[in-house]
Amino acid sequence: MRIAVGSDHRGVSLRGKLIQLLTTLGQEVVDLGTHAKGETDYPDIAALVARKVGSREVDRGILICGTGVGMCIVANKVPGVRAAPCHDDVTAELSRRHNDLNVLCLSGDLLGEKLADRLVEIWLRTPFEGGRHARRNRKIAALEARDGKGP
Repeated sequence: MRIAVGSDHRGVSLRGKLIQLLTTLGQEVVDLGTHAKGETDYPDIAALVARKVGSREVDRGILICGTGVGMCIVANKVPGVRAAPCHDDVTAELSRRHNDLNVLCLSGDLLGEKLADRLVEIWLRTPFEGGRHARRNRKIAALEARDGKGP
């Protein structure tokens, strides 16, 4: 799988560790930074990752900021992106199983490294169930198209 990974300044440390994990798991990683020293605006990085996911240049994306919420808000502005912050095993699994989540948003401040690793592994291995959930995702896509949602 090809996975774009990005973070603001508060997620740099976790991003580096997750890139190592993803590589160890055999995933192809596209590291979109931040590579800047000092403060970085999360909307800039979130837009880079989300556009790659929305255009299907990559299969999935992972975004990391202080809470994961800011990155999520930005990523969901891009058509075709389904992003959510996950903070435990259940949200990581159900986000894939029910929502076909293609952008995982994580907290660089609130998650420990072991928990973040576990969430990523669950998110990677959990399949989308389809069925009634696919119908709901089609409704989301129709809403995006009708409203012209996007950056």
